[in-house]
Amino acid sequence: MALLKKVTVFDVFDRAKTGKKVDESDWDYKIIPQTASRLKEKYGIKMDKKVIVPTDKALINNLFKAGLEMLVECGIYCMDTGRVIKYTEEEILTSVNAAPSRVTLGEGKDSVILESRSYKDSRPPIIQGGPTGAPVSEDMFLSVHQSYATEALVDTIVDGVLQTINGHDPTPGSPWEIAAVKSEAMLIRAAQARAGRPGMAL
Repeated sequence: MALLKKVTVFDVFDRAKTGKKVDESDWDYKIIPQTASRLKEKYGIKMDKKVIVPTDKALINNLFKAGLEMLVECGIYCMDTGRVIKYTEEEILTSVNAAPSRVTLGEGKDSVILESRSYKDSRPPIIQGGPTGAPVSEDMFLSVHQSYATEALVDTIVDGVLQTINGHDPTPGSPWEIAAVKSEAMLIRAAQARAGRPGMAL
């Protein structure tokens, strides 16, 4: 039996240009919710709102089957091209099987191991802290990120974004956007250094 080739970034790029054209509103308000609703019924998925992480093996298996079927059927919507990137079930499972089970985030004494965990795993998860993509003012950016890096229970930083850069709006595609992104990286590294955790993952 021949080994299946993993999907490459080049494959994805080509499919984003040649996939089926779909209106974004149809994708958001028809295709995704209708498919999810149908698969929920097909696999008898019922969630207990009091249980954050399901532990019932049958439910876990059905969630995986429904998720896999939904990805094969719907694919991934590319907003830039307005097209759907499709994958076969074999391609998806090959990628899942090839995925690493652990990865090191950060450097030196500030590094942490991100590992695959099951619902019954006794190891604690890593904690990622930060404004997570939220806009932060220029005058508060450094101190806000330093406050997260100072907390011992926070393992990695998920940063916010500069609301302005030198008083200018970092409009996407503009030089100000590039300047903002560079400044964000430097400011967060400075915040981590001030907190005594220069090798912390970002």
